[in-house]
Amino acid sequence: MSAGETQIRISEIFGPTIQGEGILIGLPTVFVRTGGCDYRCSWCDTLHAVASEYRDQWLPMSVDEIWREVTRLSGSRPLMISLSGGNPAIQPLGALIERGHREGYRFALETQGSVARDWFANLDVLVLSPKPPSSGMETDWDAYDACLRMAAEAPQIALKIVVFEDGDYAYARAAAARYPTLPVYLQPGNHTPPPPDDDSAKVDIDGIMDRMLWLVGKVTDDQWFEARVLPQLHVLLWGNRRGV
Repeated sequence: MSAGETQIRISEIFGPTIQGEGILIGLPTVFVRTGGCDYRCSWCDTLHAVASEYRDQWLPMSVDEIWREVTRLSGSRPLMISLSGGNPAIQPLGALIERGHREGYRFALETQGSVARDWFANLDVLVLSPKPPSSGMETDWDAYDACLRMAAEAPQIALKIVVFEDGDYAYARAAAARYPTLPVYLQPGNHTPPPPDDDSAKVDIDGIMDRMLWLVGKVTDDQWFEARVLPQLHVLLWGNRRGV
């Protein structure tokens, strides 16, 4: 199958907007959100791109079809493209990355590190976001290590962990100690994620900010000066709305 015929399951493509979290926070970005995930986190905020009952809403698109939409949204001006999900690593994205690079675009991908792909080495930014205990998932560190090997230090790599509670914080400390060369970003979790069919659902911003203050306090009290604590900026700006 040629690059133009490769089929990628797409949940949504939107932007330009800003990246709301992590190492690229605030950067103008077009999002290509794939459908499907090998995890089922208890607090997932993108169930419309994860749960199998929404599979009929995911469109199989070729690289050419995706690229036409990306260039339409961006006005053909090269910018950062965020490959997200679900877990975008389960989709065949190598040809899309090659296509975009030829036209001057850059690519960032965020994944939990459960599926390693050889095209990780062609990314510009790889965010590995293992899921802490509150997610209900268990981390396969061998798979995570395989992702790092595939990246081969070619892209910029960062560790990002969502923190809801003390157990998550301890997990983050252990993960950062395991990978001391990776920059680490901590993010207070949104405990009021939207139902898949209602992106107008109210967000408990006060609760999220209380957790942010708690997390800042934990980091400073422990003198964990290597960690950066950042909010989900898009949640603060737009709540649970999709497409922003």
